[in-house]
Amino acid sequence: MTAPGPHTALTRLAGVRHPIVQTGMGWVAGPRLVSAVANAGALGVLASATMTPERLRAAVREVRSRTEEPFGVNLRADAGDARERVRIMVEEGVRVASFALAPSKDLMAELKDGGVLVIPSVGARRHAEKVAAWGADAVLVQGGEGGGHTGDVATTVLLPQVVDAVDIPVIAAGGFHDGRGLVAALAYGAAGVAMGTRFLLTAESTVPDAVKARYLAATTKDITVTTRVDGLPHRMLRTDLVAALERAGPLRSLTRAVRHAAAFRRVSGTTWPQLIRDGLAMKHGKDLTWSQVLLAANTPMMLKSALVDGDPDQGLMASGQVAGLIGDVPTCAELVGRMVREAKETVRGLGVGWTEEAAG
Repeated sequence: MTAPGPHTALTRLAGVRHPIVQTGMGWVAGPRLVSAVANAGALGVLASATMTPERLRAAVREVRSRTEEPFGVNLRADAGDARERVRIMVEEGVRVASFALAPSKDLMAELKDGGVLVIPSVGARRHAEKVAAWGADAVLVQGGEGGGHTGDVATTVLLPQVVDAVDIPVIAAGGFHDGRGLVAALAYGAAGVAMGTRFLLTAESTVPDAVKARYLAATTKDITVTTRVDGLPHRMLRTDLVAALERAGPLRSLTRAVRHAAAFRRVSGTTWPQLIRDGLAMKHGKDLTWSQVLLAANTPMMLKSALVDGDPDQGLMASGQVAGLIGDVPTCAELVGRMVREAKETVRGLGVGWTEEAAG
C-alpha cells in the first residue's frame, strides 16, 4: 500500500487515500485503468461517453469486481440518454459523477438524491460559481495546459481565481504529473490534482505501446491546439494528420465528419434521432454553427483510431502540454506512490524562512 499522503477536503469527500484524480478520458479510462488507480488510493473515473448504457453497467460492475475502493463515472451532460446513465450509476452505487460540461441543475439534483457526489469540470470562474450555487460537491478546474478541449487561461491564473470564488473543494487540472505539482496545487488552495495524460502513460492504460511511444517521444513543441477537428480549441500531439486537417477545405472536413458520425452512432448505440437531438443541444449550449456541430462528430472516432486501434497516422492523440515532461510508463501504484513521496520531499526541501525586521 502507498505510504500515507496529505489529507484534504477531496480525500475526505470522496473517501480516497490520496488527493489525486484520474480523468475520464474517452477510449482510455476503462475498467482496467480505473480499478488500478482506485487500488493505488487515488480516484479513478470511468469514461462513459463512448459506451452504450448496457456497456456502462457492465464496466461499472467490472471495476467493482476488481476493487473495493471508491471510483467515479464521467458523463456527457448534453447526451440524450444522460438520465438513463444517471439511473445506472445510482443503481450500481457509483461514488462520484464527473462531467466534461456542467450538468443541468435538475440532473445534478437527481444524482445527489441518489447519493452520488457531483464534480463538474469547468474552464472559467463564472462556471464554477454557477455549479457551486446549484449544489456541486466539488469542482474540477482545467487550465489551458490540459489536453483535449481546452481554454486559453493557464492553470496558475485560473486556479486561484476559482479557489477564491467558491467555498467547495477545487481540484486542479492542466499541467500536473508529479509530486511537486501536487504541492503547488495545494499551496494555491486546491484540494487535489487531476491528471489525464500522465495516467494515459501508465502500464494499466490500454493505449497501444506504439502510441504510448509517440507520446513519450514528444517535446512541448510537438503539442499544439487546433480548431479543425470539431470547431473548438483542442490540444493534441502535432502529427501529419493534424496538419492535413488544417489544410483541408470545408467540404472535405464535413464529408469526413458525417462519415464519423455514422461510425460513432454504431459504436455508442446512439440512434440517428438521438444524435440529432444531441447536436441541437450542443449547438444551443455552445452557440455553434451547424458546420461545427457536424465537425464535432470527428472527435470520438478519430481518437479511437489512435488510442484503441493503434494507428496514430489516421487518428488523433489528445494531449496535455505535460506530455513533453513525461519519460516513463509506470504502474498506477508506482506513479501514485512516487507522487506522494515527491510531495513530502518537496515540502521538506522548501527551505524557506522569513527574517523579521526590527521595529524602528
